[in-house]
Amino acid sequence: MDDLLELTGRAEATHFWFRGFRKFIAPVIADVARGRPGLRLVDCGCGTGHNLRLLRPHGKVVGFDLSEAGPARARTAGFGVLRGDVTRIPLASAAFDVATSFDVLQCVEGDVAAVREMARIVRPGGVVVVTLAALESLRGDHAEVWQEVRRYTPATARHLVESAGLTPERVSFMFASLFPLMASMRMVQRVTRRFGRAVRADTDIAVPIEPVNLLLTALVSAEAALVRHMPMPIGSSLLVVARKT
Repeated sequence: MDDLLELTGRAEATHFWFRGFRKFIAPVIADVARGRPGLRLVDCGCGTGHNLRLLRPHGKVVGFDLSEAGPARARTAGFGVLRGDVTRIPLASAAFDVATSFDVLQCVEGDVAAVREMARIVRPGGVVVVTLAALESLRGDHAEVWQEVRRYTPATARHLVESAGLTPERVSFMFASLFPLMASMRMVQRVTRRFGRAVRADTDIAVPIEPVNLLLTALVSAEAALVRHMPMPIGSSLLVVARKT
């Protein structure tokens, strides 16, 4: 896992997927914050800590991760990061206004327990924001390398947060613009593996050559702007915003 975080850390600043992800998520966090100063925000399973930058404009930010390498990298960037398990969060109840978890829960066996813990640590009226890998048809090398337990549909994502006692306010697809490319890549990966091809850890997170990277960055950035006005019918990821009532 530490090796995977090292690969991720090298790609996060420039890879088109990560750039697009931030274009999707930054407005969502701003909407949740509603201009209120001094919020308390926590990122659950923060990995390298890169996404803590999305939360920092809105208040005091902490994070935690189960790995050793993730918190160490995040601390060098000046963030307070703990080591902890998302199914047993080492933080006080009702201590936060916003809890986030980005592309973690699909790799957690006890995903309901994890969301219940996130619900526990936000105050009444607080918000939980999660992103999830979508659709079993998109399972490929990336899913195996990261040991994904499951992928989600809008219905199962909604059921997940409702099972934790949260009220879903938004369940929507992201990365519809990349769906044809990803579906084709996953199909090729599954077919070629039958002929003995080895799984590569960097298949999805190696930064493409600059012209391709710029083109795909523009594509996903345009979708991120569009999705604020109309939902996408499909995508490779799901965004869920749920409130503790």
